[in-house]
Amino acid sequence: MGVKAVPQKGLEEVIAASTRLSDVDGKQGRLWYVGYDIHDLAADSTFEEVTYLLHNLRLPTEPELDELAERLVSEREVSPFLEGLMPTLAEQTSPMSMLRTGISAASAYDPDGWDNGPEANERKAVRLIAKTPTLIAMYHRMRTGEVIVPPHPKLPHAANFLYMLSGEEPEQLDAAALDTTLILYADHTMNASTFTARVIASTLSDMFSAITGAIAALKGPLHGGANEEAMKMLEEVGDPANAERYIKEKLGRRERIMGFGHRVYKTEDPRATHLRRLSQEMGKRKGDTRWFDISAEIERVVGQEKGLHPNVDFFAASVYRYLNIPTDLMTPVFALARMVGWTAHVREQYADNRLIRPESEYVGPRDQVYVPIDRRG
Repeated sequence: MGVKAVPQKGLEEVIAASTRLSDVDGKQGRLWYVGYDIHDLAADSTFEEVTYLLHNLRLPTEPELDELAERLVSEREVSPFLEGLMPTLAEQTSPMSMLRTGISAASAYDPDGWDNGPEANERKAVRLIAKTPTLIAMYHRMRTGEVIVPPHPKLPHAANFLYMLSGEEPEQLDAAALDTTLILYADHTMNASTFTARVIASTLSDMFSAITGAIAALKGPLHGGANEEAMKMLEEVGDPANAERYIKEKLGRRERIMGFGHRVYKTEDPRATHLRRLSQEMGKRKGDTRWFDISAEIERVVGQEKGLHPNVDFFAASVYRYLNIPTDLMTPVFALARMVGWTAHVREQYADNRLIRPESEYVGPRDQVYVPIDRRG
């Protein structure tokens, strides 16, 4: 009998599924959605167009894009049940806990109920993408004692979220910056939360269950929570002059520098390229380059000391700060964007399903002898 191969811890390099949605070349620092380079999409596309691309595996025509945009607008309102639940969530839970619970609760009033057919799941995907910004903004307005701002029927996805969050229509450049970040976060192959969603979907559980699990996985600081931790680090540093001492002391204590390194990319994360530029541009435009300057100095020191590159979460933190997004909402905004990829992966899993059931390597004792409890010393 041959020796059983033992996979790397954490399933590194294990192929868990075939997908047509996104691909990564970690050595070259490349990312594609359905074969389109992320640099081209970030520069020329919109979040709505990327949503269509990931769910239809092709770019839309203008009428098709207009139709999707109209559907997203029409599905932004949340049910009275969710609105009634929100005061308790706003008072008692963290933002990601609210989102996990809110998305799960949304299943109770979904028009398609427990229909798990392809058409029903496409409609559920649109609703989840459309309602997630509303849930986050409603939660924030309630917890801060502000009046809820209903969705704006004339604003695109990114601009509408900023509008619901602040109560004011955003500047065009701010809305465009958020739109770009949402594109960059929309999908990223078999990350932990996407894998979680696909495992749940593979049992033929419903889409809401799969997405609830994905949100739970994203919540952790080793996944989506990294952008919040990166922003907290920027706040602790406070001034570019403090960065070198802060980072060296942290490294001396063998502490992780959040926002650096990646399990896949061995060179610069291509998403970080765009977020670095956005952070610098926004700082100059708003007359406050402090957050970018601190980030740039941390990047220099970490590169010098550890040879690590920033990942998508590092410069996203300062971009979100320039957009006045509270630190503890940064991971929910990640979820807002990744909702497109998650729902697309769930639909792809359903379309060619096989239960995901990996093996494990047992490393405990064997052949133990059971001793009755009255004879145990």
